[in-house]
Amino acid sequence: MRIHLVYPKWPKLKHQPDFNLPPHGPVCFAAALPRDAGIVFTDENVEPLVMHDDVDLAAVSCMLTCQISRGWEIADEYRRRGKKVIFGGIAAMLHAEETARHSDALFLGEAEGRIDALLDDFKAGRLKKTYDFLRDWPDPALIGPARRDILKRQLYNFRGVQMVDLVHASRGCKFNCFPCCTPYLGGRNFRPRPVDKFIDEISGIRNNRLFIVDNSLAQDDDWEKTLFKAMIPLKKKWVSHPIKDDDEILELAVKAGCWYVYQAIVDTSDYMRRRIKRLKERGIGVEGTVILGTDEHDEDYIKRLVDFLLDIELDLAEFTILTPFPHSPIRAQLEKEGRIIHNDWRRYTAGEAVFKPAKMSPEQLEKMYDYAWETFYARSSKEIKMAQLYLKVIQREKEDGTYRQTRLQARNFDAPVRKI
Repeated sequence: MRIHLVYPKWPKLKHQPDFNLPPHGPVCFAAALPRDAGIVFTDENVEPLVMHDDVDLAAVSCMLTCQISRGWEIADEYRRRGKKVIFGGIAAMLHAEETARHSDALFLGEAEGRIDALLDDFKAGRLKKTYDFLRDWPDPALIGPARRDILKRQLYNFRGVQMVDLVHASRGCKFNCFPCCTPYLGGRNFRPRPVDKFIDEISGIRNNRLFIVDNSLAQDDDWEKTLFKAMIPLKKKWVSHPIKDDDEILELAVKAGCWYVYQAIVDTSDYMRRRIKRLKERGIGVEGTVILGTDEHDEDYIKRLVDFLLDIELDLAEFTILTPFPHSPIRAQLEKEGRIIHNDWRRYTAGEAVFKPAKMSPEQLEKMYDYAWETFYARSSKEIKMAQLYLKVIQREKEDGTYRQTRLQARNFDAPVRKI
């Protein structure tokens, strides 16, 4: 069987640095396919899409809401050519009813141990419209190493520097954060992979730099400690979402190679200041993820928040506009209050106001979004701040003997940093 696996293009935010990470969903899906399946993979964000008339099946994988409309276009073209199309991924699950109109089969849920049922039906000519495993979670022990061999590695770098490889140690999330869809997609139960399976996977990744994409590593203290202890001998350098603010866990994270963390910053409290300080004083960088447009935000609040971020000397900040994605708690609230402006999914990028804020107009919120990016990076550009984080990790890699300089990196990294 020959499958064209497509990861559609989506609109990039105007303020973010221009780079692409290797996608995680498609390589996890590919790992769940039979090993004898021939896979042609296209990430439309880094290369042009070429339709393949010699494939047996087209599979469209979508992560983002603003990506799903492009996925529908690709599916419609493949179906016009007489090919069967299946859909999967986060956005396909969030937009299942609409996506079903553009697919021959819609796969909902996690693929491990489940996708064979769909493929068997395809071979027998009896595809069902929907394969719903959304609440039938597979045993985490079934999650094997992602199929990174399908990626064109040379396309994923930042100014010649090797980007991170994405990997996950768990699924599900016990928290229920107001803008997040994870409780709907992955459930409220924390489902860790066996630590030895995770260690086996990252041991086999040649890249020394990883992004652990779990929603939060701070869901089980004993598991988190066990994970970090097991990672220490590998000398990997990694990025993650929040880790537990606990002395022992923080020290273990440093020893395990924690490079920097994405930390949601929700206010200007002493608690937030202390949390960032405790990370930075251990040499862990911090990229603040900051949502603008919550009900307490007005223009003055956002200005004070940006001043706070500068005062605590964040390494990086990523500003987004609150976006009510389907099946999130905030979506339910704003729908009930009649504050959703439209459902033009291409514009659900988190860089545009698609709802009515409580204390500003949508236009004012977008103006303050631009203000936040421009003010935070007024003294030092996004590219310089990003390069500084990479220089720090390169220095750490040189100190522990894990640094590998590529030819591309040797040619391109130092010069662009000076020219920015």
